Amino acid sequence: MTTREPKIPGPDHPITIDPTSGRVVARIGTQIVADTTRALTLREAGYPPIQYIPLDDVDQSLLAASDTHTYCPYKGDASYYRLTLPEGGPTDAAWSYREPYEAVAPIAGHVAFYTAHVDIAVGA
Repeated sequence: MTTREPKIPGPDHPITIDPTSGRVVARIGTQIVADTTRALTLREAGYPPIQYIPLDDVDQSLLAASDTHTYCPYKGDASYYRLTLPEGGPTDAAWSYREPYEAVAPIAGHVAFYTAHVDIAVGA
């Protein structure tokens, strides 16, 4: 087994996590998947900002764990979810870091959605 050494965000790879101003609504078509005023905005290096939504504010009846897992040296191990809608739903549409590294600890208990699958409205 390979030992994974966490990388610490810094000037070469900055990561910030801040409370999102206003309401965040995630939906597929007319189906609301999540609705919160407690989202966190994670900004990482040159990537677009990501909304991390508390799992408690997600319609968990629409989430089903998938077999997909990935690793980020800055955040840790990610687990993925598919969305279970009546008409079917996208696989691996959301992810969560259940035990993120200390530098990004605030995202524990939160889930993020791929904007290719889910519409995210900030300040809705």
